[in-house]
Amino acid sequence: MIDETGTLEVGFDVPATVGMSEGDIQTPCLVIDLDAFEHNVAAMRGFVADMGVDLRVHGKMHKSADIARYQIEKGGAVGVCCQKVSEAEALARGGVVDILITNQVRSPLMIGRLAQLAKTVRIGVCIDDIDNVAELSDAAVRAGSAIEVLVEIDCGAGRCGVEPGAASVDLAKAIVAAPGLTFRGIQAYHGGAQHVRDFAERKARIEAAIAHARDTRDLLIDAGIGCPSVTGAGTGSYPFEGRSGVYTELQCGSYAFMDADYQQVRDESGAPISEFKNAFFLLTSVMSNAKPGQAVCDAGLKVQSVDSGLPVIFGRDDVEYVACSDEHGTIRDPRDVLRINEKLKLVPGHCDPTCNIHDWYVGVRGGAVECLWPVTARGKAY
Repeated sequence: MIDETGTLEVGFDVPATVGMSEGDIQTPCLVIDLDAFEHNVAAMRGFVADMGVDLRVHGKMHKSADIARYQIEKGGAVGVCCQKVSEAEALARGGVVDILITNQVRSPLMIGRLAQLAKTVRIGVCIDDIDNVAELSDAAVRAGSAIEVLVEIDCGAGRCGVEPGAASVDLAKAIVAAPGLTFRGIQAYHGGAQHVRDFAERKARIEAAIAHARDTRDLLIDAGIGCPSVTGAGTGSYPFEGRSGVYTELQCGSYAFMDADYQQVRDESGAPISEFKNAFFLLTSVMSNAKPGQAVCDAGLKVQSVDSGLPVIFGRDDVEYVACSDEHGTIRDPRDVLRINEKLKLVPGHCDPTCNIHDWYVGVRGGAVECLWPVTARGKAY
């Protein structure tokens, strides 16, 4: 394991050790450029401070207690979002004490575990069904804990959530009346708009979501129910919600790492969004160049998600990652420049599910390994 100095015990199965040269890292593995990561965290801290809103970083992106604590301690985040109870439990064990589950929890067993977790850390959860109020209330009373509850509205994503408006008021009234529960506000996250590449279309979708959130908040206030939190937004849309005067909290996640898909999202000028740097890479090595015009690396389907497209080779325009199978990645190398064991940094198409299939992050700075962070909540999807 890792001792108090950050040194790894000999023989522990890791892709690198602290102090190792970047060139000696074993591949394929996840690498974080610490300078770029710290830039991204500081940049978002500045943005939310300027907009006068809170930042609740999405832990499902990196699933790391170390990274979450850094975002809270250095990045101005008030806490984290999680998607599942087991994920929240893992981050809580890692020292995160303010967690919002931006999802519904309906399994009786997991509701019980949620209520137990709420005895030691601040816990919030979303609902979109009146029956869930009684389920959460009963569990909280049995556990002797308090759970904060938000009404999720469907503000355009077409997934979970009640229709904006009157249905939210009815749910909020039920929460207010339920023992062991506290009404915290509304969840209004438009996930489907985050990766819309055209600026005008993305803006229009988010403006509609903001209008739904505003109308729902105002109905709650008119009904005599305070709405302390309106939470949502993501890396692709946060300036819209942050400056809306409606949202009080942003749930950005990918900004800390960035991936190839997000860097196809365009700003108002038509250029790729550029306020955040690539800090997250899948490091891979060339293992074969037996065929002219082609190289094969050791990063295939088992170490990355390609739901948002194939990875991009960072800093290279002379070679291209063009296909993958379980254990291999095929690279077009028209000038046969790649050599055996040469390392390449891949920018994955989608960071979240790529992170979830690795055990470690290797943090590098100045060509050397500075730290190793476990992927604390890897596989915690229940």
